Amino acid sequence: MTTLRVDATASAPGLLLRPWNDGDVTSVFEAYQDPDLRRWTVTPVDSHEDAVRWVQTQHRGRVTGERLGFAVLEFLPDTGENRLLGNVVLKGAGPGRPSAEVGYWTAAHARGQGVAPRALEALTSWAFATFAADGLERLELLHQVDNPASCRVAEKSRYHFDRVLPAQPPYPADGHLHLRQAPPLP
Repeated sequence: MTTLRVDATASAPGLLLRPWNDGDVTSVFEAYQDPDLRRWTVTPVDSHEDAVRWVQTQHRGRVTGERLGFAVLEFLPDTGENRLLGNVVLKGAGPGRPSAEVGYWTAAHARGQGVAPRALEALTSWAFATFAADGLERLELLHQVDNPASCRVAEKSRYHFDRVLPAQPPYPADGHLHLRQAPPLP
């Protein structure tokens, strides 16, 4: 089971990225009570049962390899307590696939602390290290044009703006496509 760690900085806690598990259901439900998170995500989590289904979707995605989602936790090695800060996901990576998509969300209490860019950088580095030899050349990051916070995360994470994409279901507004190219193989 893949887990990733991001070191603490002078102003931000260390991060632990690990696969979602059944013990995360309550934290997912609580995170989705935030109206901003609900605005930018396509899967509604309105009840405990919805949170169970959301976590099950993460399990199925990991089994099929189509969706490799990670809970982003505040890493507190001394206490063993790890509070949920967000989510990062790699979609569609696999042998012979030149591109894959990344996504993320941050819980309301963790916004503005650099969690999303740091977690996304860890996911990006891992994705290229894991899948570049199988043909992964680039990662794509999409967000709605009216979500400037996601645009800032993309820029901080060195995902360069490529173009505007027209709205299409389930997204009600035009979107930005940001790209990051794989580093050269040694």
